[in-house]
Amino acid sequence: MESVMHEPGVSETVRAIREYLRKNPNAQDTQAGILQWWLTELPTKPRDATVKQALEDLVHDGFLSEHKGKDAQISYRMKNPPP
Repeated sequence: MESVMHEPGVSETVRAIREYLRKNPNAQDTQAGILQWWLTELPTKPRDATVKQALEDLVHDGFLSEHKGKDAQISYRMKNPPP
């Protein structure tokens, strides 16, 4: 019988993003970059839709802010990083 890897859900993805930013408070990246670089601690990569929902939740909660770049891509960073 094959072992199926558990796919992270939104709450697990939110926790991973918060943990990454606790260690790297000045980090900023796009959704694709976050999926590639910030979520390496998760045993499997979440789906794009899961990451998108986690980012929307963190923006809504006031933890992240969105920034539109000159290339129209949206990047995310911690709203109030510690000094």
